[in-house]
Amino acid sequence: MERMKHILVTLLLVSLLPHFAQAAEVKARTDFEGGSATIESIDQATKTIRFTPGGDPARGWACWWYLRVDGVAKDETLTLDLGASNKPTRNDGKLTPNPLAASWAMPDRATFSTDEKTWSHTAPGKRVDKRILYTVTGNGGPLWIAWGPPFTPRDTDKLLDYAIEKSPDSDIFELATTREKRTIKGLHVHESRILNPPVIWVHARQHAWESGASWVARGFTEWLVSEDEDALWLRANAEIFLIPIMDVDNVATGNGGKEADPRDHNRDWAEQPVYPEVAAAQKRLLALAKENRLSLFLDLHNPAPNDRQPFFFVGPEENLTPQAKEYRTKFLAETVTHINGPLPVEKKTRTTGASYHPLVKQISGMWVTANGNPDTVAACLETSWNTPHSTTAGYRTVGKQLGQAVTAYLRQQKK
Repeated sequence: MERMKHILVTLLLVSLLPHFAQAAEVKARTDFEGGSATIESIDQATKTIRFTPGGDPARGWACWWYLRVDGVAKDETLTLDLGASNKPTRNDGKLTPNPLAASWAMPDRATFSTDEKTWSHTAPGKRVDKRILYTVTGNGGPLWIAWGPPFTPRDTDKLLDYAIEKSPDSDIFELATTREKRTIKGLHVHESRILNPPVIWVHARQHAWESGASWVARGFTEWLVSEDEDALWLRANAEIFLIPIMDVDNVATGNGGKEADPRDHNRDWAEQPVYPEVAAAQKRLLALAKENRLSLFLDLHNPAPNDRQPFFFVGPEENLTPQAKEYRTKFLAETVTHINGPLPVEKKTRTTGASYHPLVKQISGMWVTANGNPDTVAACLETSWNTPHSTTAGYRTVGKQLGQAVTAYLRQQKK
C-alpha cells in the first residue's frame, strides 16, 4: 500500500511540473557589465516587459539598453515593449529641454542571445504609437536582449588574449586608467622588422552606445592576426595599434556616452582633455607624428538610424596638405573597392565641417589632421547599425574588409 501511495504521489508531481514551469515569474535585470534599462512594468500573464533605455543623460544619450530576462519557459513568447526615454538630453555640448528622438533607441530589429556569446536579430519589431514591440522565444533559460550586440571590457580582454596567442609579436598595452579607475587596453602589433615602419592607429567606441564599432574592430583584429596573405603582409610592413573601446567607463555602466557632460570623448581632443585616455592617445600620436610615422588614423563609429549604408566622415580638404589630400583620395578609393558587402561603403564621403558641431576642432580626426605628419590620413568610419546585416557577422566582415583596404593602400605607398 505504501509503495502504491508513493507511485501515485510521484505521478501527481510529474503531471504538475508543466504547470509549475508555466507559473515561473518573469524577471528583468540590468545589474551586470553594460546592463541598462528602466523597467516600467512586467505583465506576468502576457509575458510582456515594458521598459525604456536606462542611463544618466549627463553621461550621454539615453538610447542604449541591455537587459537579462529570466523565467521564460521553453517555446514561450516574451514581448519587449520599448518606449523612448523621457529625460531631457544633451546636444551640441549643452542640456536641452527635449528628450532624445525615439528612433535612436529603436532599431528595426533587437538583438538577443541565450548564452551571451552568440547574438542574433529578433524578427522586425512592430511599431505601436510611439513604442515598438519585439518578441523573443524562450528556451527555458536566461535571455539577454539589447539594442545591438553588446561588446564590453570583458569582450576586449577575450579578444586581446586571442590576438596575442595568434600573433606572438603582439602585446596588450594599457593606454590609460580612466576617471573611474578602469583600464583602457589595446593591441600593439610590432612584427615588422622594417626600420621605422608606418603606423596604423585604429580605435572604436568614443561613443559608448555605438557597440557595432567594437565588432568592426574585432573583425579587423581577427583578420589582422590571421594567416591571410594580406594580413601577413600588413604585419610585416607596418606597426599597428588597435583599441576596441575608448569610453570604457560608460560602456561598463550602460551609459550612452555621446554628448556627455562636459563633453564626450570625440569632442575632447583639446589642449587639456577631460579624459585621461584621450590625453594618453594624443601623447602617443604626437610622438609618432614627430617620427613622421603616423600613416593612418581610423576612428570607428555607428551613425544615425536612417543611415543604411556605411560611410566616411573626413575633414575639409582645405585643412590638408597636397600630399595628404592625394593620399586620402587613394585610401578612400581602396575602401570603396574592398568594403563591398554585405554592408558596402558609400563612395561619397561626408565632411566634418564648421557647421557640424560647436567643438568641431576638438573632434579626433580634425585634431590628428592638424597634428599629424604632412601625409597622415585621418578618417572616421560610420558602420550602419539599423539594417538586416548589422549583426556580429556583418560588422566583423566590415572590419576584415577595412584591413584589406588598409593593406592595398600601403602597398601603393611601397611602390
